[in-house]
Amino acid sequence: MAREEADDLIQMINPEQDSDLKADELPEELSILPIKNTVLFPGVVIPITVGRQKSIRLVKKAYQGNRIIGVVAQKNPLSEEPGIEDLYKTGTVARIIKMLVLPDGNTTIIIQGKNRFLVNEFVQEEPYLTAKVSLLVDPPFDLKSKESKALSQSLRDAASKILRLNPEIPQEAHVALDNIQSMQFLVHFLSSNLNVEVAEKQKILETDNISERGTLLLQYMLKEVQMLEIKSEIQKKVHTDIDQQQRDYFLRQQIRVLQDELGYDTPDKEVEQFRKRGEQKKWSKETAAHFNKELDKLMRVNPASAEYPVAMNYVEFMLDLPWNEFTEDNFDLQNAKRVLEKDHFGLTKVKTRILEYLAVLKLKQDMKGPILCLYGPPGVGKTSLGRSIAKALNRKYVRMSLGGVHDEAEIRGHRKTYVGAMPGKILQNIKKTQTSNPVFILDEIDKVRSDFRGDPSSALLEVLDPEQNSTFGDNFLEVEYDLSKILFIATANSLDTIHPALRDRMEIIEITGYTQEEKIEIAVRHLVPKQLKEHGLKNSDVKFSKKAIAKIIDSYTRESGVRSLERKIGTVVRNIAKSLAMEESYEKEITEKTVRKVLGAEVFDEELYQGNDVAGVVTGLAWTQVGGEILFVESSLNKGKGNLTISGQLGDVMKESAVAALSYLKANADELGIDHRIFQQYDLHIHVPAGAVPKDGPSAGITMLTSLASIYTQRKVKSKLAMTGEITLRGKVLPVGGIKEKILAAKRSGIKEIILSRKNQRDIDEIEPHYIKGLTFYYVETVGEVLKIALLKDRVKNPVVFTLTDARQPLLN
Repeated sequence: MAREEADDLIQMINPEQDSDLKADELPEELSILPIKNTVLFPGVVIPITVGRQKSIRLVKKAYQGNRIIGVVAQKNPLSEEPGIEDLYKTGTVARIIKMLVLPDGNTTIIIQGKNRFLVNEFVQEEPYLTAKVSLLVDPPFDLKSKESKALSQSLRDAASKILRLNPEIPQEAHVALDNIQSMQFLVHFLSSNLNVEVAEKQKILETDNISERGTLLLQYMLKEVQMLEIKSEIQKKVHTDIDQQQRDYFLRQQIRVLQDELGYDTPDKEVEQFRKRGEQKKWSKETAAHFNKELDKLMRVNPASAEYPVAMNYVEFMLDLPWNEFTEDNFDLQNAKRVLEKDHFGLTKVKTRILEYLAVLKLKQDMKGPILCLYGPPGVGKTSLGRSIAKALNRKYVRMSLGGVHDEAEIRGHRKTYVGAMPGKILQNIKKTQTSNPVFILDEIDKVRSDFRGDPSSALLEVLDPEQNSTFGDNFLEVEYDLSKILFIATANSLDTIHPALRDRMEIIEITGYTQEEKIEIAVRHLVPKQLKEHGLKNSDVKFSKKAIAKIIDSYTRESGVRSLERKIGTVVRNIAKSLAMEESYEKEITEKTVRKVLGAEVFDEELYQGNDVAGVVTGLAWTQVGGEILFVESSLNKGKGNLTISGQLGDVMKESAVAALSYLKANADELGIDHRIFQQYDLHIHVPAGAVPKDGPSAGITMLTSLASIYTQRKVKSKLAMTGEITLRGKVLPVGGIKEKILAAKRSGIKEIILSRKNQRDIDEIEPHYIKGLTFYYVETVGEVLKIALLKDRVKNPVVFTLTDARQPLLN
């Protein structure tokens, strides 16, 4: 048998005019040479290597004779001894052009296909195959037709694409293709070199019509073009990826060499430095194991990948945290007391609690930090008190504002798998202080909000629980961190908006507003020197009189704290600084006149007691977020049908207090000498001035009742008397809150006597004596006691005469 040895070789071409074999040159019995892995087409020249002795004898005998043989393809290429049934019946007559005997015993022949033939019958099998055949003649084909030209051009275009997409085909093939003129030889040449199975080539050979043969060839070629295009695209992608990887690797190697030359640290050296730093950290075994695991992971990550900076940032953050590193506390209680007294005037209760904490910590040494919540109006020194505590303890100070925080991740951080992940603000601030026991101010804790991103208040439960915060878990850090040695101090303006569970974890210390005397002392000791320093002035440049400061407090500020007072003092100081810089004359002594000149007309009119000449006007006491105030409840009666009107932008609770007061008065009208017909024949109007300011709460209950009793009886209310307390339908007087602020407001307004619930006496006992000097308190349990104290027997000037519809004598003449 014979086998093709070089499938990839481009076939050689003989002149086309010599391709056909004349009929008289064909022997009666044609010697048959089986070949595998290829099909011989007419006109095409190919080399064949024969190795079996039977095939060698056939080739040698034919070469010595007319050199004409028949070549057929075998169906099974694996068969080494093909039989008659293993051979195709259609083959090609070939002429042996050259025969070469190789040193290894094999023989190579170069043959050219001539005509197609069909095997009629095989004559013999030994010493080689012979058969009777008949030549197959192609039907006529019009080479000048449009179909012929289109097919020829399509075959050439497809061949050109294959040559372009297959780099293994030598460039000489283009030249050979261009030199082919015959349509038949073009089809045979392309079919011989087509990269398809032998069966498909054999199908082309067996097709009689040259047009159909070319069409079938074109189908196979177009499939080959598609396969080569896909293959080229895949190779291009792979080649691009490999090129990019090689380029990156080459650049990284260059960077590594340059870093070594310049003395910079390579990624491997950085990891080793991290490991050495980690060995010096005072963290637990579990944390150390986690850290080393992260370093091992970092070693496996490509420095050019997106994951590398994330892992690097995480490792650096772990190293930057002050694991079990503490500042040494200063347990000199006398020094702590001096610091607190120097920085803040008043606030005795808070200072006492801080000193108690220091005393216990000094004795026990291992007390966990308490959670304090300083609660009070704005500007009273809650936040600045935290800085003084840190100074007294010799601890680092850090402040975190919680106002408007509505994302749980602000407290616990994000998981580091997210893009842009960061640790929570708690650990970020600890990292800044580089100590694990700072004084940590959680400012405005009452203004934390929750939404779809979580509830920060719930996250704070773990932070502010001494039993849990020793194992605080931050989502970014992934390991536990001890917060138990931190002194947390929260500040709030209102307790109503603080989560109940969170409020339960904190020790609430109420900081009330300052009296006018305290504000003057604070201004003299702290605010004026601070403003002089900030504006570049010396103490000798200007001096504030206490009357001037009092003028600013009364006429230009209305607050419990001193924040607005500081701004107004700053305005006056800037005016002096301008005069000094422009070398203008100015008064060094700041007086009330100077204050009015600089600050303009008074902003606030002082709410003073307005007398008792009019029936139904009673002074009450109210609490606001900026401190206490006095308010007036006014009542009037008009001829009508007994309707009740309430005005002054009052809340529901305050309206209910008015209704309850009226109901009590109707039920007890006989005791007060009130004719019942008045309630049906006169309309009642209750008004609380400053109608643009919303008001609510139950504390005006006894004030409203006294106002109604006065208007219905036309009796005077006791002079310079104020009151606060809630009432019930049974006539009980209940306690209310904000007593200290209310007392200070009453004292500022010239009130001398105050009526309170007996249960509020405990609040008065806690107020320092100098706050209530000059005030008289009446502690009551029932409404009867209130009216007995508040209403005088004298009637007001020009009392109202009630005109009733029946014949009874009018109640008043």
